[in-house]
Amino acid sequence: MKRNFGKFLVVLSGLLFSSMAFAAEGGDTSGWMAIGSSLAIGLAALGGTFSQGRAADAALSGIARNPTSADKVFTPMIIALALIEFQAIMGFIIAFLWYAK
Repeated sequence: MKRNFGKFLVVLSGLLFSSMAFAAEGGDTSGWMAIGSSLAIGLAALGGTFSQGRAADAALSGIARNPTSADKVFTPMIIALALIEFQAIMGFIIAFLWYAK
C-alpha cells in the first residue's frame, strides 16, 4: 500500500509540474528549467547508482555461488556497468543542454 501511494505521488507531481511548465508561454521559465534540469540530473544519478548496485550484486553473488565462473561473469559485468554509467552521463548532458536553452 505504501509503495503504491509513493508511485501515485510521483505521477501526480509530474503531471502538476508539467502542466505549469507548459502553461507559461513567452514568460520567464528559467526557474522551471532549473527545477527540471536538477530533477533530471538527480534521477539519472539515482537510477544509475541503484542499477549499478544491483548489477554488481547479481554478478558477485553469481561468482560466490560458482567461483570458477568468475572469468565468464566479470567481463559482461564491466560492460554492463559502463553502459549504465553512460546512461547517467547522458542524463547529465541532456539536463545541461536543457538548462542552457
